[in-house]
Amino acid sequence: MKFAVIGAGAMGLRYGILLAEAGNEVTYIDTWQPHIDQIKKQGGVYVMRDHQDRHLVPIKLDTPETYQGDPDMFIFFVKQMQLADYLKSCAHFIDRRKHYAFTCMNGMGHIEKLQQYFDDDKIIGGTALIATVLPGPGEVDFMGKRGAGKMNMCPLNEKPDKMCFNLFEELKKAQMNPTLTTDFTGTLMTKVIFNSVINTICTMFEIQMGEFGNFKGAYEMGRLLIDEAYDVCARAGIKLVSSRDEEMEALDHNTRIDMPLHYPSMYQDMSKDRPTEVDYINGYIVKLGRKYHYEAHTHQFVTQAVHLAEFHRQNLAKQRAATK
Repeated sequence: MKFAVIGAGAMGLRYGILLAEAGNEVTYIDTWQPHIDQIKKQGGVYVMRDHQDRHLVPIKLDTPETYQGDPDMFIFFVKQMQLADYLKSCAHFIDRRKHYAFTCMNGMGHIEKLQQYFDDDKIIGGTALIATVLPGPGEVDFMGKRGAGKMNMCPLNEKPDKMCFNLFEELKKAQMNPTLTTDFTGTLMTKVIFNSVINTICTMFEIQMGEFGNFKGAYEMGRLLIDEAYDVCARAGIKLVSSRDEEMEALDHNTRIDMPLHYPSMYQDMSKDRPTEVDYINGYIVKLGRKYHYEAHTHQFVTQAVHLAEFHRQNLAKQRAATK
């Protein structure tokens, strides 16, 4: 298959490189100029796995202005707050009746934006429990052994077609361990709830996932957030793909066993003074709850706590700048 990966960040590179290794044609589209310049300068991306075996992988990289391809499918891996601008800049080469869009972006809000450019039967959403880090421009670190991690995928109309099955097979060849589910909203929301615990708590306290998982109060903290989110989804009529207990088991396994040394993507953003996606994760749960006359107080507190952590870092940066 021919793929165009919009967003050559950590996850975009991981999906694209593994799909290319599986025999597919992959082009990347990005707008971060230091990243683009470094990749052009060194002739590709330096790829590591768990900080080891650093090697150069040549890739084809364009900007929205220079891209002239006609892929079978676009893969979107950008931040929620960046997606609208990316879509606008890429609109001239997207044919909504022809092209497919696939994404495993974190949070909620992106599907509605994709619907403005792609027909509903051409949109495939998904979730990924796959850890990847972008240490800096021109390099990426795949966390976990090859084949580690898993993902879910589901077409927006919940009617898989030939292209959806082709994508599934290519992701399987790439060892992304995909599962094709039958409930679109339930699939995406289950991951949102997972992230609403791990991403936000680790970001607030600037800790690795394993430090949270091994904390004796982790279960109680996680259970509060999960129960509240599941209560919201029950009122909204959203059927999640795992039970509350299964979600807790997944949290425990991922934090203590699969990815104990990993810093979640939300922390990676905050540590680089980029805006976090907390409003699209915990904040989304709060808004969904209010729509159905339920106040998700714990998620509201956590949302503001992450913003407070961002605010604190910004103040520290201003203080350091003032003393220079």
